[in-house]
Amino acid sequence: MNENRKFGRTIQLFLVDGDPIGLRKASIHGWTGVLFVSGDATFGELTARAEVDRTGVYILSGPDPDKPGTTRVYIGSGNSVAERIEQSAKKRSYWETAITVTTSDDDLSKGHAEYLEARLISLTSEAARVSLDNATQPDTERRRLPEADIANMEQFLANLKIVLPVVGLDMLKPQPSALVPESAQTKDQTEEKVQFEIRHGSGVNATMMEEDGEFIILKDSEALTDTGYVQQNYITLKSDLISKEILVPAGEGRLKFTKPYAFKSPSAAAAVVLDRNSNGRIEWKVKGSKQTYHDWQKSTQGGRSRLR
Repeated sequence: MNENRKFGRTIQLFLVDGDPIGLRKASIHGWTGVLFVSGDATFGELTARAEVDRTGVYILSGPDPDKPGTTRVYIGSGNSVAERIEQSAKKRSYWETAITVTTSDDDLSKGHAEYLEARLISLTSEAARVSLDNATQPDTERRRLPEADIANMEQFLANLKIVLPVVGLDMLKPQPSALVPESAQTKDQTEEKVQFEIRHGSGVNATMMEEDGEFIILKDSEALTDTGYVQQNYITLKSDLISKEILVPAGEGRLKFTKPYAFKSPSAAAAVVLDRNSNGRIEWKVKGSKQTYHDWQKSTQGGRSRLR
């Protein structure tokens, strides 16, 4: 048996009202943790649930009013999550999604919840994918839990890292190493990785790396602009990158990346570089060769395609 084999997990997602955008309940098979996800319209239903009137943690998330295009989150805990999240929601106008985390057997103590809260804040801060609304970062070392309880809570967190992205909040995933400043990179992060490139006839060149399902265009890569193509699915994204000065003018008809930027698909990355709708799986080629990203992925993953 392959000891490095990854096993699948079964996540149960229940639509409480039968509405895909209504109140949702999520859990992992064999885990006592229970998540509820709500918007403003179903917030009353959320706080009325018996499972939410228990000890646990909660998260409020929404667009950051001070940083357009980013997400702001607030993380809290309480003996009654229903009461605490209601109090917190009244103080924050930006939130659009409320998430509660308790257990089916009501087995979390106040100490457990405070430990989880502190660790969630710490992990979110380290990942730097969202803006934290918490004024302070609690010290987990002061949560004097027995060693066995700490181990249990870390396993609890491991399951949260799996469930939260499924319900739409990817705040705990570490940044790709290509986005980490070189001075802060570890040896493992600096090991040579496969790079992909687009070399356009205009002389515009761009380099990309794939890491954990994200596609990072590297600093100093170039992009075409003002090509005149009408159909451009990613024009809003490109305009946002220009407004944030991630893309800056670099001569007539071209832009340059001032820092690495992660895209959700190779096609999005290629569209921004080529200033037109593009099939990134074909446009990107292994650096120094004619092998497309599509063919490279087939050769390295046995033809198992995950991305468009």
